[in-house]
Amino acid sequence: MDTSTNAVSRQLPRDVFLYLLMIFALGAGAISLGTLLFQFINIYVPDVAAQACYYDSCHQAIRTALAFLIIVFPVLIWVLRFLRRDVAAYPEKREMRIRRWLLYLTLFVAGLIVIGDLIALVNGYLQGELTLRFILKVGAVALIAGSIFYVFLKDLRGEMTRNLRIVQVKIVVIVVAAIVAGLVIAGSPTRQRDRRLDDQRINDLSVLQSQIVDRFWRSKSRLPGTLSELQDDISGFSVPVDPETGDPYGYERLGVLDFRLCAVFALPTDVAGNNTYPRGVWPGDSWEHDAGEFCFDRTIDPDLYKPLQEVPAVR
Repeated sequence: MDTSTNAVSRQLPRDVFLYLLMIFALGAGAISLGTLLFQFINIYVPDVAAQACYYDSCHQAIRTALAFLIIVFPVLIWVLRFLRRDVAAYPEKREMRIRRWLLYLTLFVAGLIVIGDLIALVNGYLQGELTLRFILKVGAVALIAGSIFYVFLKDLRGEMTRNLRIVQVKIVVIVVAAIVAGLVIAGSPTRQRDRRLDDQRINDLSVLQSQIVDRFWRSKSRLPGTLSELQDDISGFSVPVDPETGDPYGYERLGVLDFRLCAVFALPTDVAGNNTYPRGVWPGDSWEHDAGEFCFDRTIDPDLYKPLQEVPAVR
């Protein structure tokens, strides 16, 4: 008995560390899972008044939550299994005061997370969020909170029933399903890289358009013959090129007031009817495009963009 007691005493610092690690993993996992479920609801139950997913914010939130959940959830599972096997090997640990304090601290942290989520949900509802979205998000919080409190209260009481094991398996299945769904919705890393490159192409074309209209046209009352005419060593402007291939962007002067800008895009603009728009592109925006080579025709309105010199006669 003395040998067992001494072994338990020597393991106390390790156990405290593992319980603290469990608290961190549980908190991060609960927040990440809640974020995933909330963003699923934002995407598939859209609310035009909320505008929750502009500028790809929902998908970015999903990717961040996935990064946390993919790391912390296996850590949480491992720590829980290790601690339970340890308690089974040393039953006297079940009644240790420090263990019970740490388990109650775990429930306290989980309670704070739930309260914070509910406050945010009620605040959104009071600001006019759709009732259906509010109900679904409350359900998501209830699912997470109920699972945490059920499992850890059973652990505090030393109850390892068949129902508890079933609940634990269901929790694992739900989390894995949420991770898989998040990966599908957020897109593969390759697709995200293509999307970021396309965003940069749109940004470059927007800069070129601004240089052509606001600087070149207004100061010289004509359109440049080539993009190289925009080069300005004094202001430091350098004509951008395709971020992936290094090829120059397409440009053609179509008339006195008309010009065309072209680029080769990896993906089509993902403008859906659910408030999910890529960065810089809004419904009806002039930068929507298909995959492959795509050109944007522009016509300058001299009444809106008044030149500093007299406009030459249209031929």
